[in-house]
Amino acid sequence: MLLLLSVITALAGCGQDGGTTTESAKSEVKSELIYASAKDINDMNPHLYTGSMPAQGMVYESLVENTVDGIKPLLAESWDIAEDGKTYTFHLRQGVKFHDGEPFNAEAVKQNIDAVQANAEKHAWIKLSTKIVSTKVMDEYTFELVLSEPYYPALVELSMTRPYVFISPKDFTNGGTKDGVSGYHGTGPYKLTGHKIDENATFEANEEYWGGAPMIHKITSKVLPAGETTLLALQKGEINFIFTDDRGADSIDVEAMNQLADSGDFQVIRSEAMNTNMIVANSSKVDNPVHETAVREAIWVAIDRETISNDIFNGTQTVADTLFSSNVNYADVELKKREYSPETAKELLEKAGWTLAEGKAVRAKNGQQLALTLYYDSNSSSQKTQAELIQHALKGLGIQLEIVGEESTSIANRRATGEYDLLFNQTWGLAYDPQSTISAFTSDSAYKHTTSGIAQADELYNKIDEVMVSTDEESRQSLYADIMKMVHDEAVFIPITNGRVTVVAPKNLDGITFKQTQYELPFEQMKFK
Repeated sequence: MLLLLSVITALAGCGQDGGTTTESAKSEVKSELIYASAKDINDMNPHLYTGSMPAQGMVYESLVENTVDGIKPLLAESWDIAEDGKTYTFHLRQGVKFHDGEPFNAEAVKQNIDAVQANAEKHAWIKLSTKIVSTKVMDEYTFELVLSEPYYPALVELSMTRPYVFISPKDFTNGGTKDGVSGYHGTGPYKLTGHKIDENATFEANEEYWGGAPMIHKITSKVLPAGETTLLALQKGEINFIFTDDRGADSIDVEAMNQLADSGDFQVIRSEAMNTNMIVANSSKVDNPVHETAVREAIWVAIDRETISNDIFNGTQTVADTLFSSNVNYADVELKKREYSPETAKELLEKAGWTLAEGKAVRAKNGQQLALTLYYDSNSSSQKTQAELIQHALKGLGIQLEIVGEESTSIANRRATGEYDLLFNQTWGLAYDPQSTISAFTSDSAYKHTTSGIAQADELYNKIDEVMVSTDEESRQSLYADIMKMVHDEAVFIPITNGRVTVVAPKNLDGITFKQTQYELPFEQMKFK
């Protein structure tokens, strides 16, 4: 589901009785943001995947950064790529220190990347992890990375929020990070200074940050249930900043957000299309109706995406007709458009042998009922509303759809184990696609169950392997077009809407910008007037 990133700052100056602002409150709001999160920050080990990505983005940094203008320097000031495309030499930024005072240098880079590679099975979803053959310290601030073959997304994958980011080697356990870490010291603009599990976490500005100390001196993450509880906490001044978590759970709904904006005290800023919210269908369940292309395609055309866009998201998300929006690299591909049409859905089901007997509410074929289960994130009110709308639409077609809300970690686990028929999910997003989402088609921990049941699965996987090592731009475009057409025709990823990051903040908060990802905000650039 969309990472609808709603940042609503202020009301902190108001007392609970709505009275005038005190000088102490003014001082606090100028130095501290307190935001609500539907879940705990969890384990902040940046080489694993249970931690909050927005939180990790404040603490840890990568060698390079993905921007609207392409890959730019971050902890590496520059780099060279050998003619064979396999050797990368990074020239590191000097004078950078980890939060515990340890120096950031080529040895620290090697230790961190080696620690990630030591847990190869965990990181198999990221293709770069399968292609690194050696790491070498050339001198104190020069590091060499050698790949087994050319891999054009290497720099993009090195720029991700995790796992190729850097934690102080002093925090390692047993010489690495796969068995856990003893601390969370990165090089980023904020330090993690306090954590009460399922209550709150505190981040304080890194005064020695190489990019300059942030103007917002303290950020507190407060665990609160999404919805009315969070809205009331905002109105009471218990929090002054909210945003959705990295799995797309919305802290308040769009209507409440717009009411705050309509008050005249807030500004609303939206990014361009960042990702695609979709329903993922498990084609590998051979004894389940979801295994059939006709069933998946019928569900696709039975979903009224215009209503979802207009009525549930108030137009903040736009209708998605394909897995990737056209502003994603290589995604401007001509694919057949599936318009909303309940009648077409009925025809597809009838033709596939799913008939509705007189007096029955559910279609059947060979004694099997057309019954499916859709899983949604229980922390996302918008996903729940969508699920209910889709459930009602499918009921009218003779499809029995059970909807089940679960925690985001449970949803992710189902995706990895294949214990699902349908579930809500989202593409990796603008900074990572199409290569990251498409690479995940072959990963057991991601979308292997989604794609492995289609007729052309082997051909699909071969093309994915080929496109990732292609050094010819024309060939790469052709391969991506073939891959996108295969999964589109098989309807294993049913697009719903294209999501944007939406920020709602008080008018006196400056520096609100977006990264090329829905997983982070550049808090270090924000300041109060």
